[in-house]
Amino acid sequence: MRLHEYQAKEVFADAGIPVPQSRLASTVDEVVAAVEDIGFPAAIKAQVHVGGRGKAGGIKIATSVEEAREYADEILGMDLKGYHVDRVLVEAGVDFEDELYVGVTMDRNEGKPVAMVSTQGGVNIEEVAAETPEAIAREHVDPAFGMHPFQARKAVYDAGIDRDIARDVASVLTTLYDLWADKDGSDAEINPLMVTSEREVIAADAVMNIDDDALFRHPDLADMEDEAAEDDLEAKANEYGFDYVRLSGNVGIIGNGAGLVMTTLDLVDYYGGAPANFLDIGGGAKAERVANALDMVFADENVDSVVFNIFGGITRGDEVAKGINEALESFDEIPKPVVVRLAGTNAKEGMEILNTELVQVEETLEDAVQRAVKNAEEVSQ
Repeated sequence: MRLHEYQAKEVFADAGIPVPQSRLASTVDEVVAAVEDIGFPAAIKAQVHVGGRGKAGGIKIATSVEEAREYADEILGMDLKGYHVDRVLVEAGVDFEDELYVGVTMDRNEGKPVAMVSTQGGVNIEEVAAETPEAIAREHVDPAFGMHPFQARKAVYDAGIDRDIARDVASVLTTLYDLWADKDGSDAEINPLMVTSEREVIAADAVMNIDDDALFRHPDLADMEDEAAEDDLEAKANEYGFDYVRLSGNVGIIGNGAGLVMTTLDLVDYYGGAPANFLDIGGGAKAERVANALDMVFADENVDSVVFNIFGGITRGDEVAKGINEALESFDEIPKPVVVRLAGTNAKEGMEILNTELVQVEETLEDAVQRAVKNAEEVSQ
């Protein structure tokens, strides 16, 4: 379960991590009332589960009531990378001199939690990790003992944090790790952790994701689940009973079986594409279920092409083909190019049923993925 920024900051603040004064608002008038109380400058921040909100217009800095009203009117109700914005966090501006990064996650290669610190905060930390990995100090933690104070100090020292704020940053990192462990977190990070002109540190952003299977141990966090509402597509996936994860790419992926879908995701990446989702329709899927899956992927505005990968076992190829035809024939114009690969039970019959005027057909998974990636590139040009 992903917490919204305002929810994560409540959890952080309760644990003693400094956060700016803020207030949640869902109307323009509430935003104006909040900024008049908090003062200027004030940040107005869309509360949706996406990164890069600032670049997408979801974060604005208001220096007057007029600007606050204007920005609130722009952000509330906007579509931000496919997410509808119905709430904003109004937050006191921070007079900062520097931006840091601290985070905790699981390093699956090492089989241990890892705490991370970097002086390159306020930017995409994944890009930093890929381009300049030495800019991120890492400290692996034995979960049986937790993070020792010397480990937090070592990570801060290795990152090159200024001496006068090193103790405070180490304290934030230790608290963040304790929260991650105590709350059964999957990820927890502060990006940026701002250094103010008074040389204090404050969490200007907050991310915390919780293991769904552990929510029974945390009723306080479970109560936040409805408030941390899923986007429309994730809600629709739950309604249809699909295993679905929304990703940031533009190649929509539908398959039957988690392993098959993951293989397709890997191939999309291998051939230079970017997966837009993980969608497993499961075994024994009938025509209606397949049509629902296509309806979901078509509804994602980020998707530029779709690859449909089915290996027939319980799921029969002719049933899948029937579902694809039914779904596509309901459109006056096909919204995204669809590539289909069928194999296994009744695959030959399915290929004969498919309306090739509506879909592109490939015999191998590799060919299907490459064609879908090429389709996406052509659409996005």
